[in-house]
Amino acid sequence: MADAKVLPFDDDRSRSGAGRRRVAQPGTSGAAPVSALPGAQVPESREAGPQAPQEPPEGSGRGAWDRRLAGGLAFLRRRVTGEYEVDEFGYDEELTDQVLMSLLRPLAEKYFRVEVKGIENIPSDGGALVVANHSGTLPLDGLMLQVAVHDHHPAERHLRLLAADLVFMLPVVNELARKAGHTLACAEDAERLLERGEVVGVMPEGFKGLGKPFGDRYKLQRFGRGGFVSTALRAGAPIVPCSIVGAEEIYPMIGNSRTLARILGFPYFPLTPTFPWLGPLGAVPLPTKWTIQFGEPIPTDGYPPEAAEDPMLMFNLTDQVREQIQHTLYKLLVQRRSVFF
Repeated sequence: MADAKVLPFDDDRSRSGAGRRRVAQPGTSGAAPVSALPGAQVPESREAGPQAPQEPPEGSGRGAWDRRLAGGLAFLRRRVTGEYEVDEFGYDEELTDQVLMSLLRPLAEKYFRVEVKGIENIPSDGGALVVANHSGTLPLDGLMLQVAVHDHHPAERHLRLLAADLVFMLPVVNELARKAGHTLACAEDAERLLERGEVVGVMPEGFKGLGKPFGDRYKLQRFGRGGFVSTALRAGAPIVPCSIVGAEEIYPMIGNSRTLARILGFPYFPLTPTFPWLGPLGAVPLPTKWTIQFGEPIPTDGYPPEAAEDPMLMFNLTDQVREQIQHTLYKLLVQRRSVFF
């Protein structure tokens, strides 16, 4: 460690930039500067000139609020006049960054206290397919996954989630999902996004994983027919396995009212220790501690074009992804101290 440099005038006035005090010496008609030893105390001069006002730190004070207000008014003006852009899927990047992420971020950081690991396994550019487990009765895990990629990736990448048909049949939810970048879970849309260099997220368990009983928590359901592998092979995009721990316990599903599910047109109607018995209060998720870990990517660009039609290859890659996610889930569960801490 380098020795600190001691200035000969290390007092308040020398640090603040004010002039040194001048006093009359005996036997002289003028005033001469005082020579002080290091550390000597020099009385503060009453004749010192006014100090220049110091600028407030950037990002604080009235100036920061003025900038925020101006930015908010400009945002509202663009909303009212329609001077904003959406892509062919309805994705509104400005609305997502400034509004939707701002609403979801406190839930991720303060309520679920999401810990993100392995985010560097998502490439900084180009397409990538993130494949994650699905759970929690309501699809909050997909939203927290979106916040994790948006806030923690060094390149601030956006995750485009593939959602089930039901999402786009619900009023309000349909519009918000499209604005947030979600699109229909079909091979055509996924392939177009990957070819554009987007990070695409898919949860192959679907409703089987989302609505499974609490007794089957962290046991992966079937991954379908491997359609996501075929899509990644066609686009030559790497597959990034992702394991999410913590979502299983937010709504412990102890029963399923199939009659109500048929009446409402839902794949299941959950019964939890609090819902529907406590009404809307029962819909508040438990504040569990989450961990989201992204595994090492599985490359697909080394396969020939016809590999996307090879059922045996798709089966093997699907099984490889599923096993990697399941193994990581077990490892994270062993490391977890508590459901809530």
